[in-house]
Amino acid sequence: MTARWRFPLIDERQAEALASQLEIQPVVARVLWARGLRDPCAARAFLHPALGDLHNPYSLCGMEEAVKRVGRAIREGERVLIYGDYDVDGAASVVILKKAIELAGGVACFHVPDRLRDGYGMRPEIVEQAASQGVSLIISVDTGIRAAEVVRRAAGLGIDVIITDHHLPEAELPPACAVLNPNQPGCPYPEKNLCGAGVAFKLVQGILESSKWPPARVARTLESFLKLVAIATVADVVPLTGENRIIVKHGLRGLRAVRNPGLRALLDIAGIPHGRTPSAGEVAFRVAPRLNAAGRMATANDVIELFLTADESRARALAQKLHDWNAERQQTEAEIVRSILARCEAAPPTDSDRALVFCGEGWHRGVLGIVASRIVERFNRPAIILSSDAGTGLAQGSGRSIARFHLLEALESMPDLLIRFGGHRHAAGLTLEASRVGEFRRRLNEHAAGCLTPDDFVPEVLIDSRLELPEVGDEAVSSILDMAPFGCGNPAPVFAVMDAELAAPPAILKEKHARLVLRQAGRTLAVMAWNCAGQAANWKAGDRVDAAISFEQDSRGASLGSQPWKAKLHDLVPHGAAVVAPPMSS
Repeated sequence: MTARWRFPLIDERQAEALASQLEIQPVVARVLWARGLRDPCAARAFLHPALGDLHNPYSLCGMEEAVKRVGRAIREGERVLIYGDYDVDGAASVVILKKAIELAGGVACFHVPDRLRDGYGMRPEIVEQAASQGVSLIISVDTGIRAAEVVRRAAGLGIDVIITDHHLPEAELPPACAVLNPNQPGCPYPEKNLCGAGVAFKLVQGILESSKWPPARVARTLESFLKLVAIATVADVVPLTGENRIIVKHGLRGLRAVRNPGLRALLDIAGIPHGRTPSAGEVAFRVAPRLNAAGRMATANDVIELFLTADESRARALAQKLHDWNAERQQTEAEIVRSILARCEAAPPTDSDRALVFCGEGWHRGVLGIVASRIVERFNRPAIILSSDAGTGLAQGSGRSIARFHLLEALESMPDLLIRFGGHRHAAGLTLEASRVGEFRRRLNEHAAGCLTPDDFVPEVLIDSRLELPEVGDEAVSSILDMAPFGCGNPAPVFAVMDAELAAPPAILKEKHARLVLRQAGRTLAVMAWNCAGQAANWKAGDRVDAAISFEQDSRGASLGSQPWKAKLHDLVPHGAAVVAPPMSS
């Protein structure tokens, strides 16, 4: 499907003034302007995020009550249970909260559910088990905001509960002694996009700042926790703006020099050497998948042990186990994707299929969310992938969505059909009777038909600015890369190079990639076209083209003494042939 190019409205004169005021490259000023960062103070804060700009944790509703209750548990030696989740966000939350409580003098154990056996969320039998073991306080992390009945059961057993979560709540909040969630009604906390580990970090911030530690020790300890919070923030695909940008910028910087044996072993096996700051992309595609693989293929307990162990040999063994599970996860995921695409070849989705639902007997439930993401990328429409179990008669799975479709609201429109569900605007999990999958597919499409049109399925290339090749050089590209960390909410800027010439025939690399050389105004630029070897036959030297490109770090090139960056192709069309959408306004 031909993509639409959407250009921003940029006041070139005012963008030049911004560049002058901030003493930055003009191309960076144009991107800032396009993204709505037009005030010099706001733009400067974006370019130089400071730890001092982290929000006051007591801006979160319930923080005062939570800190007091945790403080009492620490002083009186109560047994605390941290109830987590099995993904990177949940496991990181468990680790930072457990370590903080223990550093403050308390005692904390943890429970992480098994994805396949227990499913998502808090369960009453775990609360009952905790009561039998003398637990008097349960703190949920990255879960619990929809666990009202479980919280009531805990209260009946004499256990207080503190909920820390970031998922969207139901109309009724759990009757906990404190609920920390920036998305709860009436909460004035300015950053609504924290991940679960971000919310847990704010509780840790409140706990340590209320201690009698010297301020310098509190600051050092909080900064040390940012490494894990940054990994969780990137892995959970929340917007890397506002407070999240501060967390990730400083957390990634902290990963240059890691002393924790487990984190060091993980970075080593992911190919990230000591002394180099990894990018958010490297965390997203090298680190996070290995951590998530544990909860998908086995148990997330090994992730928590990895970060808590002081034994270097044990840490290396655990990192290797995560690496092996990730390889198994990749193979399992690929098999399901191939099965789904074979179905799509036999019966291609049409414009009437506003949302896609696929179900397979015995598909591994641990990878269904990733599979859903692959299908969304392929067809640019919401997708839900389910695995049915003949033994239980249930179908369970995960969904992912596109920007214009609120997946959780869609599920909330059919509670009579679903046994369990929860999630976000763009990601959700659900369970229903396998016999009703057909009905679910029909009703989801009916709901989507009221929200989406075929025009919403056309992929778009969002252009940040036009770019002339004479502008490209080490200083300009370095300034562009300083806008990192890139990811959700702050993607790497995409530039339109208009009316360039292909200076040479495409070079094919490893039988699947292509390397192009663009020429414009006497300057040339090599551009990598990943997974585009099949299209290279359509391009030849001398073609006049329009190219959408971005830039990324090239640590390998830097280690070999060449330029530390490379250009990446997003789209290439004959000059003047791009389908241009109406301009973006911010």
